Amino acid sequence: MNKIILISLLLVSTMFAKTFMFTAIPDQDETKLNERFSKIAKYLENELHVKVKFIPVKSYAASISAFRNNQVQLAWLGGLSGVRARLLVKDSYAIAQGIEDPQFHTYIIANTHTNLKKSEIFPMNIKGKTFTFGSKGSTSGRLMPEYYIRENLKNSPDELFKKVGFSGNHSKTISLVQSGAYEVGAVNFKVWDRELKAGNIDTSKVQVIWKTPAFPDYQFTIRGDVDEQFGKGFSKKVQAALIKLDDKEILAAFPRAKFIESKSSDFDPILKVGREIGLID
Repeated sequence: MNKIILISLLLVSTMFAKTFMFTAIPDQDETKLNERFSKIAKYLENELHVKVKFIPVKSYAASISAFRNNQVQLAWLGGLSGVRARLLVKDSYAIAQGIEDPQFHTYIIANTHTNLKKSEIFPMNIKGKTFTFGSKGSTSGRLMPEYYIRENLKNSPDELFKKVGFSGNHSKTISLVQSGAYEVGAVNFKVWDRELKAGNIDTSKVQVIWKTPAFPDYQFTIRGDVDEQFGKGFSKKVQAALIKLDDKEILAAFPRAKFIESKSSDFDPILKVGREIGLID
């Protein structure tokens, strides 16, 4: 009887064992996201001694909703999506980011048929062209390029461009501008550099014409109630595991040289810009 009770208790314990869930904004194509996050899920599982599962989502908004509804406890977010998530989930906070992320950039890229040339000065002659952003909720693909467009050209994108699009992710932005479907676009500099290195960009068809000043972007944000769910000090363990990560294959998949500590106040400039151009209430 005791053995039966013990087995039953073990089965119940297994059934109700908590799984640490995390998600990420879909800023690249699905293959690259799965490559990146399946590896880090396995790493975190070994470090944290709990089951860890990556939950893919189809949009930036869906990643924020999953975080808000406690369907995931950790999320790899952009600057804007991170600010939005933390505003919605009390006591959530940023814990880690890539060493490159405090000094992030957007590239403005153009199809070579436009004859737009690379310059250190904002390209005023993009006015009147067709233009694609990335996702509507992207920091590097929408928020910051729109900010600099408004600052320099003194009007909204809808008033300035012949046509405005939203590709959905950075990889697609590159493809659209390279194909000529759009003349100009805004893309995450890390995605461009990675795709260029991989031989996926034809520079006879598309080129970088301008780089934004630096701004803070990607980070891991965690819910404030994870210690209640997984035990005292669990959030610190997650942060420590991310910061000590030195697996070159995992880091290359992001791509980041390493992860460093991050805090929510690092993204106050994103909150300010978001409110300025009406993307955050």
